Amino acid sequence: MSPKIGVMGEVSKAVIPAAGLGTRLLSATKEQPKEMLPLFASDSGTLCLKPAVQQIFEQLFDLGLREFCFVVGKEKRAIEDHFTPDRDYVRGLNTHGKTTQALQLERFYDRIDESTIVWVNQPVPQGFGHAVLLAEPLVGAEAFFVHAGDTYIISASIPIQSRLLHAHFDNVADATLTIQQMEDPRRYGVAEVRASSTGQQVLGVEEKPTHPKSNLAIMPLYIFNGTIFESLRKTKRDQLGEIQLTDAIQGLLDSGHNVQAVSLQPEDLRLDIGTPETYWEALELSYRNATAKTGSVRT
Repeated sequence: MSPKIGVMGEVSKAVIPAAGLGTRLLSATKEQPKEMLPLFASDSGTLCLKPAVQQIFEQLFDLGLREFCFVVGKEKRAIEDHFTPDRDYVRGLNTHGKTTQALQLERFYDRIDESTIVWVNQPVPQGFGHAVLLAEPLVGAEAFFVHAGDTYIISASIPIQSRLLHAHFDNVADATLTIQQMEDPRRYGVAEVRASSTGQQVLGVEEKPTHPKSNLAIMPLYIFNGTIFESLRKTKRDQLGEIQLTDAIQGLLDSGHNVQAVSLQPEDLRLDIGTPETYWEALELSYRNATAKTGSVRT
């Protein structure tokens, strides 16, 4: 039987790291986590704004996941507050005739109520890999998603998460990465892959290389087995004292583990809020996507 997301299949848990400082978006992110920056969305047939991390959570929930581990920093209390249902606020919206907004919040809160959400604190930023390692007590040896809180992917047809699942289980992989072709991938992790009859075999990865060996940038959406935690514990810290997830993936490869990759298609929308330039692009893309669904027009 083909693997499925959620309680009926092999993957029901997601780790969402959201502990970075967001310094490239200062001063907007001095008090507000970048993951709480809004993107356009369509909800209840209307155009609205939702925090990026909320849209990621709702997307994963609607695909069937019910267990979530958010890894946050000491300055990220706003995310936990946002994910704490406030039905008094909803009742106030209804009282003042804001029924559409009340319904949108109510549906968000219903998803939260149906989920198990664990909050893990990373007091000092120690890298994306360290944030994933902190989730080991929740995840254990099960296969699980890792989805960064600052990148949201909208698929035109088959969700990228479903494509990752099939590649992961069809190829009996230990890790499966999302990759995207880029003219200049130097600010990302970069993967070398070899196409096969069943998918794309990852041969090597490197974090932010000066001279990339390919144009395949690694996007922050993955499936891992529990083997990633052992590799993370063995991974040496970089010059900034951080544990990089890309280095741990290379550790898996060095140990003979099977790592696969799935490419984003041209019609997939990747909304990256990591820099001012990419956030502006994410706003534009999310607006076009949402208005196409609602029939709204720019005025």
